[in-house]
Amino acid sequence: MEQTDIARAMPNGSSPLPWLIVAGQPSASQLGTAAAGGVATVIDLRDPMEPRGYDEAAEAARLGMRYVNVPVVSGGIGDSQMDRVLSAMRESRGSPTLLHCSSANRTGGPLLAYLLVDEKMDDQAAFDLALRSGLRSAEYLEWATDYARRHQAAR
Repeated sequence: MEQTDIARAMPNGSSPLPWLIVAGQPSASQLGTAAAGGVATVIDLRDPMEPRGYDEAAEAARLGMRYVNVPVVSGGIGDSQMDRVLSAMRESRGSPTLLHCSSANRTGGPLLAYLLVDEKMDDQAAFDLALRSGLRSAEYLEWATDYARRHQAAR
């Protein structure tokens, strides 16, 4: 199964980079489809207390996937969360990876920061891609652009 097919099967799914799928919360079945399609890492931005309908960490482990949970919660975001998400993205770069939250909105912040800092993408192109991939929150946009401004020179 192609990565774009896996992305299309996910809630609000898209594939903004050749190795990255961003989406809303996958079902256990969709997670299994992703694993069968080669996705090796799941980066979950949801708080562990948010309902999923199944034990996602256990299911990912059963499927042989690396599972990383970095809670990104409105009103409580900062550099530590961004550092952890970007670190997980960097570690899995080039290997099929699923970055998700409940709706794909929260994924837009780390995606935008990654595009600006790591891919050195033009600001407008990065912003447009993050919007097409689910970013809808001014808070997550501000979080990403502030982080990128402070970290672009370091990379």
